[in-house]
Amino acid sequence: MLGKVVIVTGANRGIGKETAKVLAQKGAKVILACRDLKNANEARNEIIASSGNEKVTAMKLDLGSLDSVRDFVRKFTSNETRLDVLINNAAAVGLQNKRTADGLQQEMQINHFGPFLLTILLLDILKKSAPSRVVVVSSRWHASGKIELDNVDYQRYYPGFRRAYQDAKLANALFSRELAKRLHGSGVTCNCLHPGVVNTGIRARLPGIFNFFFSLVYKGITITVEEGAATSVFLASSEEVQSVSGKYFVDGKQTEMAKNAQDPKVAAELFDECARLVKLTPRELEVLRQ
Repeated sequence: MLGKVVIVTGANRGIGKETAKVLAQKGAKVILACRDLKNANEARNEIIASSGNEKVTAMKLDLGSLDSVRDFVRKFTSNETRLDVLINNAAAVGLQNKRTADGLQQEMQINHFGPFLLTILLLDILKKSAPSRVVVVSSRWHASGKIELDNVDYQRYYPGFRRAYQDAKLANALFSRELAKRLHGSGVTCNCLHPGVVNTGIRARLPGIFNFFFSLVYKGITITVEEGAATSVFLASSEEVQSVSGKYFVDGKQTEMAKNAQDPKVAAELFDECARLVKLTPRELEVLRQ
């Protein structure tokens, strides 16, 4: 990864932090894109100390704010001339059913709408850096999600945080397939993954009864953050998947997505609806047709 530039969202802890550390050890220049800059800078110092790589930078990115996403992209593209890998790792679960300042449901915005906008706005520099890669951290929970195209943002009704997380992970999977299709021949690949059942800080937001349930159900089968980050690192760096796109990986191996993630019509319509919700302009979407 020497000479490569990588963005990892949500890299101040858990899987994201471990992913960033391993890629830094491989020689990449790594940008930790995080909402909390204090924690991100602490993670940066730890990664530099453990990797010996000084090319690690923390940048502010709040996926719950479309303005923050746009500001991050402006600053990144003014400082960097290339982007080899974008890893959409950040996620949230157990949030209250609230609307962000953008008027979007916050759990869907952090888990999907924000990463969607970030990816599209970075496509120009990704294309100029080709061959390059987009890596989307989904979850096996995508199999339990349901996309209702007239209720993607839960304007009609909210199904509860557990279903909202599953819906967002399904949206991630559908997005990765559709983006790979629209980028075919561009030199930019897009794949998604299930990292495994990792006991990370994301559980801290779960209500007590669900945290207890999680502990009982997954006792003895949770994996370490090192193991959880392995597939992200593989998709970001391995020559084995240099030209693979639109696929789903578990434990570093390509596998089938659930049936609900394989509907091309839903994937295309969801993509267009997300573009509308995050207010992408026709000019910004033109990058997909270049």
